[in-house]
Amino acid sequence: MKLTLKIWRQKNNSTPGKFESYQVQANEHMSFLEMLDVLNQDLIESGKDPVAFEHDCREGICGACGVVIDGQPHGLLKGTTTCQLHMRFFKDGDTVTIEPFRAQGFPVIKDLVVDRSSFDRIIQAGGFISVNTGQAQDGNAIPVEKEDSDASMDAAACIGCGACVAACPNASAMLFTSAKVSHLALLPQGEVENEKRVANMVKQMDLEGFGNCSNTYACEAECPKEISVENIARLNRLYFKSSLASE
Repeated sequence: MKLTLKIWRQKNNSTPGKFESYQVQANEHMSFLEMLDVLNQDLIESGKDPVAFEHDCREGICGACGVVIDGQPHGLLKGTTTCQLHMRFFKDGDTVTIEPFRAQGFPVIKDLVVDRSSFDRIIQAGGFISVNTGQAQDGNAIPVEKEDSDASMDAAACIGCGACVAACPNASAMLFTSAKVSHLALLPQGEVENEKRVANMVKQMDLEGFGNCSNTYACEAECPKEISVENIARLNRLYFKSSLASE
């Protein structure tokens, strides 16, 4: 199939960017990233600068591959990362627009690559538990309700790709932050530091320049791991409790 790609090209964060159009011959069995590989090979052979895009595992696990495809983070398929999107879902002659995740907290490094280290700093602000070192406890030493363990595992499925931020009209990181808060808060090991954790992580989230949640649910709709907005409600409850405790 022959496609026209409108791709955002930007040399660095201080240089204005623009869309440029390219023609590429793709196979329906290719993944979206393999199609970009073909484009870059053509550009390199023509002596042109290849399109910078981020990737790592290409198995839908790491979240590095995130870009906005035709206005949707990770593309048109629900619960799918960019690297797991295949060209069979496009038609011969389609024009596909590809751009980076756009948010103040995600400055562009080059072309489709953005700096998502703000997420790392949010986790560093409180995404840990304090435990005694030494021999590991037996797995059944601390009883956990199955409903709580299931909810914790669902929250822990977040891969930190940033699609929630890209989908939100306010570029809010509430879904990401709430998932990281929830997967610890729901387990006994994380309860001790709940109040401190949520206060520190929300503070860092605000410092990074992310916007407020306005309950549009776009984050949940575009999340490749389908993280629930119920985690945001949990974060709000914990934050309110933390605010009361600090007075």
